[in-house]
Amino acid sequence: MASHRKLRAAAVVCAALVVTGPAPVAAWAAADGPPPAAVPSPSSTPDPFKGLTPDEIAERAVTATRSATSLRMTGRVASGGQPIGIDFAVNDSGECTGLIKIKDGTAELRRVDHVTYMKGDEAFWRASMASQGMSEPQITVTLELIKGRWLKIAPGQTGSEDLGSVCDLKSLLSDIGKNKEERSGLTRGPDGKVDGTPVATLVKKKPGGETATVSVSEQGKPYILKMVKKGGDEPGSVVFSDYDKPVDVKAPPADETVDLSKLDQGTPA
Repeated sequence: MASHRKLRAAAVVCAALVVTGPAPVAAWAAADGPPPAAVPSPSSTPDPFKGLTPDEIAERAVTATRSATSLRMTGRVASGGQPIGIDFAVNDSGECTGLIKIKDGTAELRRVDHVTYMKGDEAFWRASMASQGMSEPQITVTLELIKGRWLKIAPGQTGSEDLGSVCDLKSLLSDIGKNKEERSGLTRGPDGKVDGTPVATLVKKKPGGETATVSVSEQGKPYILKMVKKGGDEPGSVVFSDYDKPVDVKAPPADETVDLSKLDQGTPA
């Protein structure tokens, strides 16, 4: 029935939305698995933040990071309690390219010219669609339609705006430090290094044993290079790199895509 086909098409998009989840850099951090903090390292250069309070350093870090024209973010984030691996390069033109990992599955996401493309392996789609409550017969039929293909979601189609928000750098960056309460009352921990770059370490402790740690670059602009959250409901880590570097995104070949509207009609192309 047409209504069932529409439900299946919408479910695919909803499954993808569950996987991508909310902006992974919202607040200070939201991620899975307690990774190590920045590696402690004795400072061999003058402290660029000498005389500043931890809260003032945080203010500078938020301002600098929000000014970025592109960046790459890697780590593990949580969406609905589900651990998810991410590796994305995003620019301020609404373009992005990267990988999403959930359980044993992997999917690639691209967005270019306001069109979103998503290609997942069977394990990825099974895990994400099952999380949406789809039955095994529904999953099997849908997998046949998208197997080996990129799901193409054009502007105005269901899920386009939400999936596109994952590639909206301005939106992602506007969420960093949005809640000033999250970045007040900080303390400064030992300096360290993130991928070889000296960093200042800012620590926020909350009731219940939750601790958020932010590593701020001591070289060049005071970009945020790492955010770690331990304790609480969503412990984890996100690393930021490749600030202001070009992001090269290409649309997949047309014969390797399946349009969401065609999926809605129950046809593969």
